[in-house]
Amino acid sequence: MTRLLQRRSVLASLAAVPAAAVLLSACSDSGTDAQAQTSSTSGGASAPQPTGTVDMADLLAEGALPEQTLGEADAPVTIVEYASMTCGHCANFHRNTLPAIKENYIDTGKARLIMREFPFDPRAEAGFMLARCSEDKYFSMVDVLFQQQASWVQAENAREALLQIARLAGFSQESFEACLTNQQLLDDVRAVRQRGADDFGVDATPTFFINGNKYSGALTVAEMSAIIDGML
Repeated sequence: MTRLLQRRSVLASLAAVPAAAVLLSACSDSGTDAQAQTSSTSGGASAPQPTGTVDMADLLAEGALPEQTLGEADAPVTIVEYASMTCGHCANFHRNTLPAIKENYIDTGKARLIMREFPFDPRAEAGFMLARCSEDKYFSMVDVLFQQQASWVQAENAREALLQIARLAGFSQESFEACLTNQQLLDDVRAVRQRGADDFGVDATPTFFINGNKYSGALTVAEMSAIIDGML
């Protein structure tokens, strides 16, 4: 019986957790909220200084869940992003910065992106679980959830709001509920976050590790481009 209650906790909490509480904890980011640039190149911008470094072998070691990756495995630059689905800074990055980085660096074989889950609240956990249940549509689901973030993060009943989005992605009500009551998946998502915090010092979203160099908080297109260009 205890396990059954645990399995239902995330699904039930989507309606129970006030939207205001989610918004307060969504990013846990004390850094500046840089506005994303529209330029697709570094435009002469200087690269920001990293706040630390980690060992790449440790960073890329196998974790609780299979990696979700954009780009070629042999790309000279590897970007590991820790994000939360309810984080406005993360949504800003995926909406306004990542498309240019993807076009100019990921699609050209210069860089690859590995996205890892770092949820701060049950709604963020639910969003990531739905993306994982989408299997080969992980990034498509992430993109939709970030594009429509306000519609479900700010909703009083996020369960219903997420169900409507999930239906458009091919979920039935049954598969939606099965996904959000998958205790093993929830445990694994939480394990990814715990490893990020314990092993790599992640405490805010987004946090990026670019070839092992740590950058906390939002990065503009110009800033990320300058970092990558300096590594090529």
